[in-house]
Amino acid sequence: MDNYIVSARKYRPSTFHSVVGQKSLTTTLKNAIINNKLAHAYLFCGPRGVGKTTCARIFAKTINCFHPTPDGEACNECESCRSFNENRSLNIHELDAASNNSVDDIRALTEQVRIMPQLGKYKVYIIDEVHMLTQSAFNAFLKTLEEPPHHAVFILATTEKHKILPTILSRCQIYDFNRIGINDIVEYLEYVAKQENISCEREALNIIAQKADGGMRDALSIFDQVVSFSQGNVTYKTVIENLNVLDYDYYFRITDAILQNDVPKCLLLLNEILSKGFDGQHIISGLALFFRDLLVCKDPQTLVLFEVGDAVKEKYLESARCCETAFLYKAMELTNETDLNYRYSKNKRFSIELLLIRLCQLKASSEGSDKKKIVIEAISQKGDLRNSENATDFQDSKNTVAPNVPKISTEAGKLPEAPGKSIVRVRLNGNPEQTGKPETVSSQAEKPIQDLPFSREDLIQSWKNYANQTEDVYLKNTMAYINPQLKDGYKIEAEMLNPKQADHFRENSPAIREYLASALRNSRIELDIKIKTEDHTQTLFTDKEKYLYMVNKNPSLKSLVQKFNLRLD
Repeated sequence: MDNYIVSARKYRPSTFHSVVGQKSLTTTLKNAIINNKLAHAYLFCGPRGVGKTTCARIFAKTINCFHPTPDGEACNECESCRSFNENRSLNIHELDAASNNSVDDIRALTEQVRIMPQLGKYKVYIIDEVHMLTQSAFNAFLKTLEEPPHHAVFILATTEKHKILPTILSRCQIYDFNRIGINDIVEYLEYVAKQENISCEREALNIIAQKADGGMRDALSIFDQVVSFSQGNVTYKTVIENLNVLDYDYYFRITDAILQNDVPKCLLLLNEILSKGFDGQHIISGLALFFRDLLVCKDPQTLVLFEVGDAVKEKYLESARCCETAFLYKAMELTNETDLNYRYSKNKRFSIELLLIRLCQLKASSEGSDKKKIVIEAISQKGDLRNSENATDFQDSKNTVAPNVPKISTEAGKLPEAPGKSIVRVRLNGNPEQTGKPETVSSQAEKPIQDLPFSREDLIQSWKNYANQTEDVYLKNTMAYINPQLKDGYKIEAEMLNPKQADHFRENSPAIREYLASALRNSRIELDIKIKTEDHTQTLFTDKEKYLYMVNKNPSLKSLVQKFNLRLD
């Protein structure tokens, strides 16, 4: 039985051309070899599994090749190349700094640097995980790294460049390796599967590439694992089952339920997902990424950021058409907020359920806000509609509260008289010049139709009634907090906490004013919006003053102090 070799080793690139996803770096290295402009020290840095050590080995083999190709590749036929391929080359030394990070290890390395190469031009020293060297080891390495012999080349590899001393960085040419793209990983996995006669679905390989997070070594390791599980038939179903990946179909179903404001269906889908053993944090982060993908799909310019198969992309595009951009913005904000607070929650399942409920309400409140805007626009245009030839009645609807507008009939041969107009005055902080958008409401005469007096109790009751019937959650909470004041018999003063609250209330003020005028039977009602100003001045009290204040609130405290013979220090 032949010895099994994992794909990460078996299909490790042996030439610059076969390196995946690092074309700019490999081109730079090949040009340096062709032009014979080699530096004495290089630093390869980047995430794990992206080809740092592989490129270092290829570079070391190529600069010692006796007959390099015109495009800067090794010939793989000369004695130097054969010795490297058979792992018997004496010109290449690899040191794992994770386990050989002491001063003695570096001193032993520097002593070997003085020995000339027996075959080839250069002796190459590859130090992997160089950031693990101690401070003393770095200092012992500085002089040799700055002025090595002409035959010595150092290649340092690390995943954490920020841990390396600036004095080391200044002595090296730095090459930053990027994460490998999902499409590049999928294409290479297809190549490996073809070489191994393994049938696979592209969507399955896409899931493996996403799980690898930009690392080719991780992708090949996961690929071997899935092949063993599926016995050579890699499908999307076997991949998500083996890797415990949540099927994207659940996210589509949850989104559809949210758009339909179907809270029970959302909770049932969550229960189904949790029953399969998925972690709640994974569900939240996956839902946030799903909303992000939908947002990316809505704009053709950002569609290039969406890396999935063509079959799945069509589903995302169809779902993105059903979602408004504002809804996706808010949904991403809510999922991110829940993701941050999830680890501190004592009832984790309730946190996810609350997120789904808020997402459903988000869609419902958005629809209610749109209806409210339509009603406000209709109210503001009533005066113009009355003068039109096809003017119709404005009837009360279930979702809006506005007074009925009487129909104006005209006699034959006569035109209706131009009705008078009353202005809804919205003042900010008592300044009549800082008014909101004027809304015109037509009346049948210059004199108000109704002018009945009303009490503050009547005002508060009508105020609460409007707050209870509105579908705007933000406006409902605002009106519930505000305690309206009645001035001069018909002026209503509303004090807001902040400018944002005042702006939102001002947008809805025409409809609020119309409702109050109808409910209280007084068309002279005006809304005066103010912003609460806080007094930030602080007063320091002595201990005695604090004690007297507490005694005034609770006289029994004085008897307690006397009983235990307490005193103020």
